[in-house]
Amino acid sequence: MSSSNNNPTGDRRGGLRILIIEDGADSAQTMAILLRLYGHQVSISTDGPAGIEAARKEKPDVLLLDIGLPGMDGHEVARQISQSRRKSGDRQRPLPLLIAVTGFGRESDRRRSAEAGIDLHLLKPVNPTQLESILRGFQSEIDSEPTAP
Repeated sequence: MSSSNNNPTGDRRGGLRILIIEDGADSAQTMAILLRLYGHQVSISTDGPAGIEAARKEKPDVLLLDIGLPGMDGHEVARQISQSRRKSGDRQRPLPLLIAVTGFGRESDRRRSAEAGIDLHLLKPVNPTQLESILRGFQSEIDSEPTAP
C-alpha cells in the first residue's frame, strides 16, 4: 500500500519529499502528520517491495525506513535503493538520504545499516526536534548546491 503526494518534478515547495516505509500503520501515520506539519511532502509505503517501487516513481529526497519490515527487511530495501541512488548536479551525497528509524539499536545493528547503505540510524521513538533538525540541515545542503544544467 502506498499513499502519496506524487511529485517527481523536484519541486520541494518549501519542504522535502519524504517517503516513509513502515509497516506499523499508527507509527507511519503519526510520523507523516508530524512531517507534514513541518512543511514536508510525505508518502507512505507499508512494505519493502512497495517502498522500493514508490522510491523509484516518486524520487524522494529522504527515505525513513523501518528495519523490521515483513517479507523484505529494511536492510535489503536499502541495498536495492542504494544501487539506484542518483546524484544531482555536483552533489556530494546521492539521493535519497536513507535514514533507518528502528527499534534495533545495538552496535551490530548500526553496522548492518551502514553496510546496507543507510546514512543515519535513529532509534524509535525518534525525537521530533532532532529529526526535523536533521531534515532541515539536509534541505539546506540540497538547496545550496548548484543545479545541473
